[in-house]
Amino acid sequence: MGTVSIAWASALKKIGVEPFIPPYTSKKTLSLGTKHSPEAICLPYKLILGNFIEAIEGGTDYVAMITSPGCCRLGEYGNCIHSALTDLGYDAKYIELTLYDGLKGMYNFLKAISGKNDPILFARAINIAIRKMFVLDDLENILSYYRAREINFGDSEKHFNKALQYIKDADNTRSLKKAKQKAFDEMKKVEINPDKDVLYVDLTGEIYLVCDEFSNQNIARELGKMGVQTRRSLTISSFIKDAIIPKAFRKGETHLQRAYRLAKPYLMRDIGGDSLECVSDVAYADERGIDGIIHISPFTCMPEIMSQNIFPAMRENCDIPILPLIMDEQTGKAGYLTRLEAFTDLMRRRKRKLSSAGIK
Repeated sequence: MGTVSIAWASALKKIGVEPFIPPYTSKKTLSLGTKHSPEAICLPYKLILGNFIEAIEGGTDYVAMITSPGCCRLGEYGNCIHSALTDLGYDAKYIELTLYDGLKGMYNFLKAISGKNDPILFARAINIAIRKMFVLDDLENILSYYRAREINFGDSEKHFNKALQYIKDADNTRSLKKAKQKAFDEMKKVEINPDKDVLYVDLTGEIYLVCDEFSNQNIARELGKMGVQTRRSLTISSFIKDAIIPKAFRKGETHLQRAYRLAKPYLMRDIGGDSLECVSDVAYADERGIDGIIHISPFTCMPEIMSQNIFPAMRENCDIPILPLIMDEQTGKAGYLTRLEAFTDLMRRRKRKLSSAGIK
């Protein structure tokens, strides 16, 4: 999912476990996952199962899956995927990492996968993984800034890939600090038009689809071509801040805390998945004067269906264009791009109209 493998690989290497990273998610991955999945299951499940099949066939000894309590079907995916792999005859060892168990959960996961019990070693592994994830998400935001303004399309991604390599190679806090500076300096080499009239769009929805470029058909890149700077409202680092980092070490309001505050007039409680965060993200985008927000969700995801049904009621207080996109393995590129282009045109016309009326 996105760049999360870079952070996890660092943690595994730190404890002496060799990370096996299969080829990045592709049509082959989707085909493998879809073939062995229930028809009505959501897109992330199919892609994760496909990832596991490719990894096992590539020679990995272990596969690890996150699981979650609460209303989201994610809590059942681990058992379903384990059963599917067993039925297919794969004998790779299966391990689960329970979300919201905080540092204790990560510690127990590293203990199970390595067979070691070294608190100092595990603390260093968790530390480098968390720090890398924050740097990687910052780098994604910088990429979005440059991609919307670059003069030669593709330059920013070329420099971004070089910057990623600096982060991959860092194996401790000191080297990561230097790598971060080198990565940010690398992005500054992109030739841009700083005066370009850029639109600002927040991306929200189910976290897997928001973060994974294959499943969202690289929406950030497509919008960048149209002069749109995107910001992912749901990121791995924001999740880490809520679920992993102890309260005493957090700075400022977390995403989940903001979600409970801003979603309260429209949704009183968490109904599973990322629905509470999505409702609050609309209010937060409107509060900041963003040009628009895009809600990306997998087909059949009930929490996100509930979110989309709440959005119309929010229009009374939130005057912001919202584009809902529902993704599955049948989603075609042409129709998807047409919707993005139409939404971009709508936002530009709205922006000109507000500007002529003297409203920023």
